[in-house]
Amino acid sequence: MKLYRLLTEDDTSAFCHKVTAALNKGWVLHGSPSYAFDTQRGVMRCAQAVVKDAPGTYTPETKLGEQ
Repeated sequence: MKLYRLLTEDDTSAFCHKVTAALNKGWVLHGSPSYAFDTQRGVMRCAQAVVKDAPGTYTPETKLGEQ
C-alpha cells in the first residue's frame, strides 16, 4: 500500500526533528516544504508531505505515524 502523511509544526528545530524521524523510518519527501504565518498564534508554521510504500492493505484505521 502507498501511505501519505503531511507533517506540520511550528518553524523550530522540532519540525526538522519530526521530518528526520520520518525519513529514518523509511518515509520519502514528497514535493517541497510549505511555510505559512499563523496569524492567530503569531508564528510561522511548516509543512512537508511524505510518502511510503508499506505491506498490507490500507484502511482508515491504519496508524500512519506507526508505519
